[in-house]
Amino acid sequence: MRSENEIFSRARLLFGDEGMRRLSEIKVIIFGVGGVGSWCAEALVRSGVMNLTIVDCDTVCPSNINRQLMALHSTVGEPKVSALKDRLLDINPNAVIDAREEVFNAATAESFHLESYDYIIDAIDSLADKALLILLATRTKAHFFSSMGAALKLDPERIGIAEFWKVQGCPLARALRQRFKRSGEFPARKFKCVYSDELVANKSVLDEPDDNSGRTRVNGSLMHITSIFGAMLASLVIRSATGN
Repeated sequence: MRSENEIFSRARLLFGDEGMRRLSEIKVIIFGVGGVGSWCAEALVRSGVMNLTIVDCDTVCPSNINRQLMALHSTVGEPKVSALKDRLLDINPNAVIDAREEVFNAATAESFHLESYDYIIDAIDSLADKALLILLATRTKAHFFSSMGAALKLDPERIGIAEFWKVQGCPLARALRQRFKRSGEFPARKFKCVYSDELVANKSVLDEPDDNSGRTRVNGSLMHITSIFGAMLASLVIRSATGN
């Protein structure tokens, strides 16, 4: 087995011993490990994060293969968190990866004990669950970062980082803000988001059943966009933890 000194020698050149120590001690939780969250998780573990919880209730399906890190022909049918955990431990066998095959929603929120984490990452698709996580995470002392919509994008140069209320051109951010205004319940503090102001149209329409057996619009998405979203979320954690 390779030593951690070997694995993280290039990272240590950037962060020094103290920075690597900080990365090894923080506790991070990622909600949603699809096209965005899976790449965020890998970037964190490859950079020296040792304590990571990954949360997702879905299994790998063929349509995930074009953009999700752990989605392969060999992993179709497996829980996403299990397939991703196996890969992350192959990167660093000493990492502590808590894979929770669960949904985050109003019924389960308390079970995640958000207050016990140093960093909370939101890569959830569901509008209602995403809004709830934002409200609850911003009430904790944890650093909180959120991914806005990564679908219907083609141009990576349009991806950026902004404070939530300053995000422009993102339908998901707009829908969240409208939801908060209608409910009269708002995030407890400001937080940074990864987003893109680009919006392209689907050239074909594919409808698939959602988890509630209804019908939902499926939007096109590609790895070269979703992976950048994930890497940028990871960068927010890494730079914050190491003081860079």
